[in-house]
Amino acid sequence: MSKFGEVKIPVGPQHPALKEPASFLMQLRGEKITSTNIMLGYNHRGIEKACEQRTFIQCLYLLERVCGICSHSHSTCFIQAVEEIAGLEVPKRGIYIRTLIAELERIHSHLLWLGVAGHEVGFDTLLMYTWRDREIVMDLLASTTGNRVNYGINTIGGVRRDLNADQIKEILAGIDKLEEATKFYIGVATEEATLIERLSNVGKLSHEDAVKLGAVGPTGRASNVPHDVRRDDPYAAYAELDFKVITDNHCDVFGRAVVRLLELMESYKLVRQILKNLPEGPITVKAPRKFPANEAVSRYEAPRGEDIHYVKGNGSEKPERVKVRAPTMSNLQSVAKMLEDGFLADLPIVVAAIDPCFSCTDRMISVTKDFKNKETFEWEQVRQMGIDWHRKRGIDFATLNRKLELRGVR
Repeated sequence: MSKFGEVKIPVGPQHPALKEPASFLMQLRGEKITSTNIMLGYNHRGIEKACEQRTFIQCLYLLERVCGICSHSHSTCFIQAVEEIAGLEVPKRGIYIRTLIAELERIHSHLLWLGVAGHEVGFDTLLMYTWRDREIVMDLLASTTGNRVNYGINTIGGVRRDLNADQIKEILAGIDKLEEATKFYIGVATEEATLIERLSNVGKLSHEDAVKLGAVGPTGRASNVPHDVRRDDPYAAYAELDFKVITDNHCDVFGRAVVRLLELMESYKLVRQILKNLPEGPITVKAPRKFPANEAVSRYEAPRGEDIHYVKGNGSEKPERVKVRAPTMSNLQSVAKMLEDGFLADLPIVVAAIDPCFSCTDRMISVTKDFKNKETFEWEQVRQMGIDWHRKRGIDFATLNRKLELRGVR
């Protein structure tokens, strides 16, 4: 405790309130938070570096695993940059199917968030209901792409699977059920006094602060920042579709819930438009094995906000550089502001309200004072450094790996 009566409370990197490792070091006066220091770096997997050692098509499926919830967001964002480098024109039917999967993914992500938000404020009935209904869209994703997560629908130049009449009928029936369920949740969120009181004036982020701190996605739109890449810099089929960018001016957790619920209704509208106007024709074009020496930046409105991928080719079949900027990286700057002058007990719901994904966000940056002697690491060196780092701390999987090899598992 300091001489001014303030104490520091660490939350994380491992803590029941966090779904993934991250560190929040808060300074408190009584129950109120005066400042927060947020530290990342506990989930680094070296995916960007690993891409440099793999072909473009291998990178596609590796980048899809940046995040299990918004896997299609990352694979589409990457593939748009690659197709721009190669000058490929994807058939319209392939573009529409990509857009369909994007909106189904947004629906499952927002329903998942709604359940997590209910859990964080002790409303577990909402968690059970929303995750039950989320199974409808998970089943649709599985029947359409073959997978519940990491769908693998994208390929360079288009998509891997077409839609038939039965699948379209099944998706439309599922969307009808989800729309009815969402109307019920909108009623709960906007009429249930206990929930409104619990979420209102919690995690405040003014419009000015949201703009200054670069908040994106539902986090920014709940502070009345009308920014949505689907409308502002259209990609896929969005330029041909009619939808509203949902904003709210409550500037708190309640506003973030309202934005996501109303965005669900817009996604249902988009899915129906896509299926009604689904063009005929091929779903893919042939892509080259080697890609020109060129670079491209791709933007994508993921469920959590704007996702950005930078890709640089060098004329070979492998990218020279891949850089990912996930939406959580943008929104994390706002969390310290949201927590400021708030109660410690509100930390779980305030952090959850940006729908964070630290696995998406974590990158490794090594800062050294010796700028003259720069050193470049290959993927195997980075991997070995990680193994050695853990081994020094008593974590060694060598024995287990040898046992698995003897059993023929590896």
